[in-house]
Amino acid sequence: MNAVIVGAGLTGAKAAETLREEGFTGQIVLIGEETERPYERPPLSKGYLLGDQERDAVHVHDAQWYDKNSVDLRLGQRVVGLDRAAHEVELDSGERIRYDKLLLATGASPRRLPIDGDVHYVRRLEDSDRLREALGSGGSVAIAGAGWIGLEIAAAARAKGCPVTVYEPAPTPLHAVLGPEIGGFFADLHRAEGVEFRFGESLPGKPNADVVVAGIGARPNTELAEAAGLTVEDGIVVDAGLRTSDPDIYAAGDVAAVPSTQYGRRLRVEHWGNAIAGGQAAAKSMLGNDISYDELPYFFSDQYDVGMEFTGWFAPGGYDRVVTRGDVAGRAFRAFWIADGRVVAGMHVNLWDEGLGRARELIHGGLPLDD
Repeated sequence: MNAVIVGAGLTGAKAAETLREEGFTGQIVLIGEETERPYERPPLSKGYLLGDQERDAVHVHDAQWYDKNSVDLRLGQRVVGLDRAAHEVELDSGERIRYDKLLLATGASPRRLPIDGDVHYVRRLEDSDRLREALGSGGSVAIAGAGWIGLEIAAAARAKGCPVTVYEPAPTPLHAVLGPEIGGFFADLHRAEGVEFRFGESLPGKPNADVVVAGIGARPNTELAEAAGLTVEDGIVVDAGLRTSDPDIYAAGDVAAVPSTQYGRRLRVEHWGNAIAGGQAAAKSMLGNDISYDELPYFFSDQYDVGMEFTGWFAPGGYDRVVTRGDVAGRAFRAFWIADGRVVAGMHVNLWDEGLGRARELIHGGLPLDD
């Protein structure tokens, strides 16, 4: 069997690794547009941006791993076509590569701001390099979007002594993700560190800042799948085995819209945990294993002296209340989002002894609870 993986990010690299760990001895071709070997993206707005991590630390595998494991790593090459009938992908060089099983791990791309001038988008390693250099001058920073990327970059900029203003149309940071209660906690955290927020406002067309950064979300890279006639609905639609509408083509990571039995709908999760687990599950499914991928969404963030982990999901406004336990003012607490008396999501801040274990139990249990 010939396995081809389009997308040499964390998902693709973990899929290749898992294929070998599961005993697959056929050819593996891993194709990526970037010239950098596969790396993890969270450090780009966290430790690497701050200068706390070396470049080699962000890579998924060392440079020799691919040769040692007979993975044909094709960097700086773009797949421009997918011929399902011939079971071939076409590269921008004109070369065609045959597959028996194909994994689309094409990820997502940052949404762009409709403004003139130099805007920083943090998606690739080279983006983080460029922003780190820009922040080193200590100049003023304007950030569009108070989501995870925007807040982490704000924290990094303040650590470097830059004045920071964050523009966010919603009334709190992370409004759609965490709601106003815990979003307010993050607003207070950043204000205490000197960040200015402009809620209810979008970034001006000509921002008065030395450095402009956009963190306004991402869109899934579904162009290849759409052109090939695969089913796409806010991501490439897959079943529980991460198979697309073509049984020989799989999708995982940021680009995949996966059915969730826990929440009764498809979810597309753009976070580190899903990239790893999705790549591993897709590889096993490609090998014919009976896979039912139904992971709870998970993400983490580090800002100033606050480390947090979150698991679960709810639609914007799709909960009744938030219950907290611990010391919110002291930045050490747990939060639980309740809908119809049941926990649908949980988070901890700076409480690493138990992590998210209890939150996961409560979400999966689905039992009615009083506060």
